[in-house]
Amino acid sequence: MRVNRAKQKLAAGQPISVIAPTYTSAGLVELVAHLGFDAVFLDCEHGPAGWEDVEHMVRAAELANATPIVRVQSNDPSTITRALDRGAGGVQVPHVNTRADAEAAVRHAKFAPLGHRGFAGGRSALGVPMSEFCHRANEETMVVVMLEEVEALENLGEIVQVDHIDAFFVAPGDLAQSMGYPGLMDHPAVLAAVDDAVRRIRAAGRAPGVLTTPATVNHYLEIGALYLFVGLASLLTPAARDFLAAVNRS
Repeated sequence: MRVNRAKQKLAAGQPISVIAPTYTSAGLVELVAHLGFDAVFLDCEHGPAGWEDVEHMVRAAELANATPIVRVQSNDPSTITRALDRGAGGVQVPHVNTRADAEAAVRHAKFAPLGHRGFAGGRSALGVPMSEFCHRANEETMVVVMLEEVEALENLGEIVQVDHIDAFFVAPGDLAQSMGYPGLMDHPAVLAAVDDAVRRIRAAGRAPGVLTTPATVNHYLEIGALYLFVGLASLLTPAARDFLAAVNRS
């Protein structure tokens, strides 16, 4: 069972960097992890990866000492267990709108006495006695919940009271749609709602998470975000434009 460095940093109030490579490729995961990111985000809600792919990508992240975090399809016990049994260092659970939803995510991801995670271990338990593994897994496994609808922000005060959640990720895409602005993540009302949620989560002593870009990361750090998520494309695009502009000027 590996020590979860990303979880340790969050617990200490330090920001962590989370890269989403987007594509199903263990080689790409290994590449971006070696750049120094704290965690690699593997998307099984919108992404095409199968479970064997996930296991290979988890291994690739581990090679570079990055925490692999799997976004599961739903807040479902068997799905969460399967991701963790592949060796994921954490799960990111979508559409958590109530305190009950958040409590369920914790139960699904933790063994007793904290929860009722299905009793198995998969590759992360190899070489470890199961009695020790259950305890270590509860200590090392990250739980990230996604706040994606207006309902979640209305219930935020109760959601952030749930223990054993490492980060509360305010997701602008579905939030914009829920607010009546589909596809307009940069709408002023959406940005204001995200900022307000980040500040409220941090004021409650918990770790806020947000979608960032090179242009916005400093803003979110300034208002207290700790789980800094960035897509690979948003990092590549500015660099590619600068490179092509230089070549095309010559």
